[in-house]
Amino acid sequence: MTSNATTWATFTEAEPDLAKTVEDRFGQHVHHVLATLRRDGSPRTSGIEVRFLNGEFWLGMMPGSLKARDLLRDPRFAIQANPGEGMTMGGGDVRISGRAYLVEDAATISRYTDQVPVPDPDDFHLFRTEPTEVTRTYIEDDKYLVVQVWTPGEAVRVMKRT
Repeated sequence: MTSNATTWATFTEAEPDLAKTVEDRFGQHVHHVLATLRRDGSPRTSGIEVRFLNGEFWLGMMPGSLKARDLLRDPRFAIQANPGEGMTMGGGDVRISGRAYLVEDAATISRYTDQVPVPDPDDFHLFRTEPTEVTRTYIEDDKYLVVQVWTPGEAVRVMKRT
């Protein structure tokens, strides 16, 4: 963990209602869209499964995958919850941005694999994340576009447009 790091637990403690909405929204589908940075700085999007466990937001992936290599080189990421079919997006559109760091501690990996089935617990990349922004966008009363944005150390900003 880096100094002054923010964990998912930090966010949950600061903004429990928004954190629950975000977790519920991600829980509606298994696969989501992860954005990482390629070596040349251009974006790469990939499908991914995520987990909220033990106060952390985890990203697990196959060893040597392009998204894993991207994160090993540059930890910045953004992930958007799967919008699902149609236009409903129950709970709104949610995104998490931050930094992801490879977990190499065997005890932490073991705690994770005790809770999450992975094809080969000895051969995968586990990344612990430090959220730097959490965003929720939704429609209120069928006429307002509402955007909630949280960043570490700040209260949620709410913007509303007609």
